Amino acid sequence: MPWIALTHPPDALGILALALLIEAVAGYPDGLYRALGHPVTWIGRLIAALERRLNRGSGTARRLGGILGLGLLLAVTAALSLGLTALAALAGHGAGLVLLALLAASLPAQRSLFVHVRRVSAALRTEGLSGGRAAVSMIVGRNPESLDEAAVCRAAIESLAENFSDGIVAPAFWIGAGGLTGGALYKAINTADSMIGHRTPRYEAYGWASARLDDLVNLPASRLTAGLLIVSAALSRDVSATGAWRAIRRDAGRHRSPNAGWPEAAMAGALGLRLAGPRIYGETRVEDAWMGDGRAEATPDDIVRALKLYRTACALLFTLSASGAGLWLTFGR
Repeated sequence: MPWIALTHPPDALGILALALLIEAVAGYPDGLYRALGHPVTWIGRLIAALERRLNRGSGTARRLGGILGLGLLLAVTAALSLGLTALAALAGHGAGLVLLALLAASLPAQRSLFVHVRRVSAALRTEGLSGGRAAVSMIVGRNPESLDEAAVCRAAIESLAENFSDGIVAPAFWIGAGGLTGGALYKAINTADSMIGHRTPRYEAYGWASARLDDLVNLPASRLTAGLLIVSAALSRDVSATGAWRAIRRDAGRHRSPNAGWPEAAMAGALGLRLAGPRIYGETRVEDAWMGDGRAEATPDDIVRALKLYRTACALLFTLSASGAGLWLTFGR
């Protein structure tokens, strides 16, 4: 079955490199979203439908229901993505690879993340604090009315760092490891965690399996993201690679998340800032540890610096993917 090759290196790395390039240039077109939706919205509907049927009974029953729901979600996702991989292979190896890259380009979100974070900086400059709060509320879950300008800037930069890891590097890692199917399975897990992986009375038991699996599949990407940011800082001006490394070693393990501390500490150390720390979600104050030992008074200029570092890291991720595909093609066969 020749289509199986499209799920393994070097073809998976080739799919990844093309997907990253397509998404960076075009993003996910608004017209396509209006006409068909997005893979995340399709996955979300299935998660919601399963949750309505399975999240019932006692705590043990809910946890078992959550395990069953996650299993069904992954089975459906794997079946559909493997089916698409097989259909793409019918077009021939080269054409199939391009078709799968077009599909996989819907999984990372380089362009949209850049646009949303840049909008926070622009809003602060043109509309003041109220505009910045409105813009940052689109990308973070904390209460925007509790944020002053420095906190708005920190929130935007923290979101950039964390979403670079789980919204770009993680799907890229799993596309490179398993083609479209690897990336789609990761996206299903990550979407399930964002929807039901909360410690609330309704979801704590049911979402337990999704939250734990999301922690596991994000572990390699969070470390890779930190490495990308360190190398990108070494290639950039006005940021510090050694500061990023020191912050990771000192602070990453102190974050309440097993993964988010790595990219946030790297970004904080590179920019000479303090990120994370105490935050308010709704009416609840969360006492997070600080990442980095720099200044807490972040500015819109710091958001611009963070975005420059992010773009360099995205370019580095593409370069690694394309180089890996080329090297494997040259020496691996």
